[in-house]
Amino acid sequence: MTGNVAGSSVFSVQVQPSGRTFDTQPGEAVLAAGIRQGIGLPYGCKDGACGSCKCKMLSGTVVHGAHQSKALSPEEEAQGFVLTCCAVAQTDLVLESRQVTELGALPIKKMPTRVTTLTRQSDDVMVMQLQLPANDNFAYRAGQYVEFILRDGTRRSYSMANAPHTGTGLELHIRHMPGGKFTDVVFGAMKEKEILRIEGPYGSFFLREDSDKPIILLASGTGFAPIKALLEHMQHQGITRATTLYWGGRRPTDLYMNDWVQSQLGRMPNLRYVPVVSDATADDAWTGRSGFVHHAVLQDHSNLSGHQVYACGAPIVVESARKDFCAQAQLPEDQFFADSFTSEADKHGA
Repeated sequence: MTGNVAGSSVFSVQVQPSGRTFDTQPGEAVLAAGIRQGIGLPYGCKDGACGSCKCKMLSGTVVHGAHQSKALSPEEEAQGFVLTCCAVAQTDLVLESRQVTELGALPIKKMPTRVTTLTRQSDDVMVMQLQLPANDNFAYRAGQYVEFILRDGTRRSYSMANAPHTGTGLELHIRHMPGGKFTDVVFGAMKEKEILRIEGPYGSFFLREDSDKPIILLASGTGFAPIKALLEHMQHQGITRATTLYWGGRRPTDLYMNDWVQSQLGRMPNLRYVPVVSDATADDAWTGRSGFVHHAVLQDHSNLSGHQVYACGAPIVVESARKDFCAQAQLPEDQFFADSFTSEADKHGA
């Protein structure tokens, strides 16, 4: 039975403006309930750290679990905003979330995968290719991610760096975090043919194809992985919207697939590429753009009101871009789509 006061066993959640509804079980976070029932709520980390799932509560009461203030500040909470990943309903709820997809969520699966190749792309970036079970159809959208389930039950999340049409395997870009439980193994003892367990797909970072707005793709470091998947998807689907990729790193070597991007320019006449380096040394002989990558976007685009932005990278980069693009360049908040690494030990982490 659906209840409407605290203490009832089940509460209903209605999402506006789509009008879609689903139920939460006792103690269940709103986002987990939505995922379980195929409702495509926006989210990123599922851990109260990135703010991707933040939305306005139009009516009802929730209790929040542990979360970071940068994802939801006390002031935002007082204004009625909630983080669905760690909000537990205390009454029936009505939420406002503009990014609910009408397509419905794809099924989330746990499955074994086999490491087919490990290719060191730079000193601290490994490209891992995974083979999926031959008898299992794993559907995902370009831009989404999977979670590795380690032997002790802990998880590590990585975005697919290849679009679904490219084959039955997955490509992941893994940066070495010295001392990391997972990445030390990837850069050390892990061998090809090793069996790993994954679960996915997760995330609401994928191209919104019901628009013809020009696109800004913003990546820092290995945040390039899901951006690469988006580019492959756009080329495959014949999407020719004007697109500019800004890829930032501390040193030129952090742009570890620069040659791939350059080759993609020949296949996508609608694509422009702006590499940005923040801490080049004299030995780098860097002659390109310098500084923070999101500043380069603002230098080139004083008015983003007619654009869509897709950003992936370290939280400080993504959140600075979100804040400055909306405040300084009139980007509508609902046209900023983000997938931020929540910590070095979690998304794209150790």
